[in-house]
Amino acid sequence: MQDEKKLEVFERTPVPRAVAQLCIPTILSSLVMVIYNLADTYFVGMINDPIQNAAVTLAAPVLLAFNAINNLFGVGTSSMMSRALGRKDFETVEKSSVFGFYCALSCGLIFSLLCTVFQGPLLTLLGAVPETREATAAYMNWTVSCGAVPAIMNVVMAYLFRSEGAALHASLGTMSGCLLNIILDPVFILPWGLNMGAAGAGLATFLSNCVACTYFLVLMFVRRKSTYVCIRPSKFSLQKAIVLGICGVGIPASIQNLLNVTGMTILNNFTSGFGADAVAAMGISQKVNMVPMYIAMGVSQGIMPLISYNYSSGNHKRMKETIFFSGKASIGFTAAAFGVYYIGAGNVIALFMKNESIIAYGTRFLRGFCLGLPFLCMDFLAVGVFQAVGMGREALIFAIMRKIILEIPALYVLNYLFPLYGLAYAQFTAEFVLAMAAVIVLIRLFKRMEREGRKAEE
Repeated sequence: MQDEKKLEVFERTPVPRAVAQLCIPTILSSLVMVIYNLADTYFVGMINDPIQNAAVTLAAPVLLAFNAINNLFGVGTSSMMSRALGRKDFETVEKSSVFGFYCALSCGLIFSLLCTVFQGPLLTLLGAVPETREATAAYMNWTVSCGAVPAIMNVVMAYLFRSEGAALHASLGTMSGCLLNIILDPVFILPWGLNMGAAGAGLATFLSNCVACTYFLVLMFVRRKSTYVCIRPSKFSLQKAIVLGICGVGIPASIQNLLNVTGMTILNNFTSGFGADAVAAMGISQKVNMVPMYIAMGVSQGIMPLISYNYSSGNHKRMKETIFFSGKASIGFTAAAFGVYYIGAGNVIALFMKNESIIAYGTRFLRGFCLGLPFLCMDFLAVGVFQAVGMGREALIFAIMRKIILEIPALYVLNYLFPLYGLAYAQFTAEFVLAMAAVIVLIRLFKRMEREGRKAEE
């Protein structure tokens, strides 16, 4: 095991280069994932049937719910592994990897089974009405009933490899599936191919996630003598420190995503009352807004191993440099994205559907969503830091504030005051408040680290 070479990016590589080395592959992976989500919307939109497009939008909360498992055993395990690497505790790194892998696999199987058995009530909960019910069920049969396990496992395995600094391999695995999805989409969706509509988009997603999982399993076998990522059943352990270390970070991250699902479900239910055109426009606007949002998320996820390692090893100066450099880059980009979206909202929506009603709805939706982008990236960065250093409580508080205290009440209030169009401004309301809170909590964290550093010197 080439320990020194493997850990060089954490210890000696200049911060800007280390951030780029870890973040660029993660951002590219995130972008490809957004592009493949947009590809589903784009190719389904080419059928020019709002019902098929609405089906993809209505099923989105269930696919987002996968992230609850991804974050519990992906973010939690990755943070635990990187912190253990910082302490040079390699046995804990391997045991954490095994625990996260098999728990994610088990939860994926249970999730798939429950969604299949209770599909009827679930469709009602998602806001599917008689005209959209069949198409939504067909899409979910492939993406959830068949596809939950590969969708979850390819993301969790990417987190495991990213925890040891192998961001490029983590991203190549994710991107391989996403690129295949983009290639298969038109073949399965459009009339000149299999003409399956939304169901075809689901089948393409299922096959692509299977390919991504295969990539990671092969990579694990090829690098078995030089990686800390381990899935040997004999190493599985319910050791208290490992379980608590993973769950302490993973559970708040998981709850955060479950609350995101709740918020999206409420949003879709409000929107569905205005017809399929409004639902389709809302879905397109959300996915377009995900491009800069996922880039900001890619930055926060990419630097997590670097922050975890340096926090655990006591190199607080390098940790702070990483946060400040990443924050400036992320805020600058999202501010630019806000300007482009706000000015060109109508043209952006028109790329996906040539429907005047949907373009009119989508233009106003996108302008509301993009207002929150500069503040959202600050929130993402802060939560990434909390997860990286094991501050699960703070991450949980931010999740509760974002959805339960701020965004969900804002959905009800704004929809009452400005029916339908007010919904797009709820996220901005929440992220503005959270960005201010993020700055305060990060300042307190830095002061605490300074005190700890002075005590260590004494």
